[in-house]
Amino acid sequence: MNLDDYLALHCTPESEALAKINRNTHLKTLKPRMLSGKVQGRFLTMIVQMLKPNFILELGTFTGYSAVCMAEGFSSYNSSAHNIGAEIHTIEANEELEYIIKENFEISGFSDKIHLYIGEAKNIIPTIDKKWDLVFIDADKENYSLYFDLVLPYVNVGGFILVDNVLWDGKVLQENTGNPEKLDKKLDKKTKAIIDFNTKIMQDKNVEKMILPLRDGIFLIRKK
Repeated sequence: MNLDDYLALHCTPESEALAKINRNTHLKTLKPRMLSGKVQGRFLTMIVQMLKPNFILELGTFTGYSAVCMAEGFSSYNSSAHNIGAEIHTIEANEELEYIIKENFEISGFSDKIHLYIGEAKNIIPTIDKKWDLVFIDADKENYSLYFDLVLPYVNVGGFILVDNVLWDGKVLQENTGNPEKLDKKLDKKTKAIIDFNTKIMQDKNVEKMILPLRDGIFLIRKK
């Protein structure tokens, strides 16, 4: 048993719906590794249970697993007035995934709580008239900095932004003293984009932040 298996063994099991979505993803997509997975999924559920957000924005739906994980967190405060209208807005650029996303949302029983947008996030974000309590970014890595800049003005003070894959399989350690100008010129675009993003957040005095070494790294960011 490796450490990842140990972590999975000691967290809350997947719901029946999540297990079906997990299986659908492995059967119907070419890159099932992009799925958030059980441990990270349960982390997202617990974050929602703790924060009790009214409005959540997700960038990068993939097959809907992470959105459903967050929606399952609504049940912890579903009976309170605070949850009236609580919902998730999720954006996916790959239109070929639309059918499986909608199928998975129906399986979950939360299709009325999750609003799906197909298209470029940079174009869609400004059109959604909401103030976000929680944002989860797990989209194309080259645009992480752009997405952060676009969503931050719409995040409530005290609201949180979670950004996935910020350790990038350890490739972020290729940076030199945190100075983007001294990066190895041979770095691929995604690695450089993530390193640049991490440096940007580190230097941003308008947010509180820390990286959680969960799965491939999650940046936990709080708007002051």
